[in-house]
Amino acid sequence: MAKGDIILGPNQYGKAECRLVRVTRDTPVHRIEDLTVTAQLRGDFTACHTDGDNANVIATDTQKNTVYAYAREYGIGSPEQFLLTLGRHFVEDFEHVTGGRWESQLHAWDRIAVEGEPHDHAFVREGRELRTTLVQRDGDDTWVLAGFRDCTVLKSTGSEFHGFPRDRYTTLAETKDRILATSVTVWWRYASADLGDWDARYAAIRDTMLETFAGLHSLALQQTIFAMGRAVLERFPEVAEVKLSCPNKHHFLVDLEPFGLDNPNEVFYAADRPYGLIEATVQREGEPEAPAAWANVAGFC
Repeated sequence: MAKGDIILGPNQYGKAECRLVRVTRDTPVHRIEDLTVTAQLRGDFTACHTDGDNANVIATDTQKNTVYAYAREYGIGSPEQFLLTLGRHFVEDFEHVTGGRWESQLHAWDRIAVEGEPHDHAFVREGRELRTTLVQRDGDDTWVLAGFRDCTVLKSTGSEFHGFPRDRYTTLAETKDRILATSVTVWWRYASADLGDWDARYAAIRDTMLETFAGLHSLALQQTIFAMGRAVLERFPEVAEVKLSCPNKHHFLVDLEPFGLDNPNEVFYAADRPYGLIEATVQREGEPEAPAAWANVAGFC
């Protein structure tokens, strides 16, 4: 192959955003698992791109059907375990598939309360964040990433912002007491794909982050998100690295003086844009270099 020849570079394909709802009916109290699953395969698909030869192409429709069939045959249990099972099937059962990427978002449901008791089979969609999961395989190597997004949090006090440089374009006033609000998007990378008990671990890591947000007296959103990532790494040795992306949901004090009223940090207007966007990776010093599967996993850091 001569220099300058045009060749196919990295590629992947699959079925995106398969809506999967599984109802477990083995007792009168039903359980709902609601996922959006995206499956993508990597491997020897050059002939399809260059010559239209589909001999090695597992149709995206087949991938979709496998998602539903595996939900019936193996159950879901946890997003991590379900995606690991899918990845194992495609990589180990198809010789020309060398790896892939399987991602999900979990849509949570609460039971509707009837006369103070949770109903056996009636649910209401939770308004909380989406739980996110990503499994990547490259041959025998597997990486499990977990996290959540659209988690909106707010502190009505316990936050300051001051001491920043000022020039002729600076109009922001310094403050010793402000509302701190953000919508947290976070991914963390597990050091192993064989941990098990994924649901309990996810809940504990999530709670650790939110407790840190609530408990830290913040001097900057940067300080807060670093503390959230550090708390996870300190408490969970099985987590190798944490990535956070947090837009600053600004709340500005309304000037009520024209109406003859004071405003002792009580009335604000919430500005949706533009907004500060704070992102960081929190890692242990000397940690082995992250796999390529982790790079730009959420489009940041």
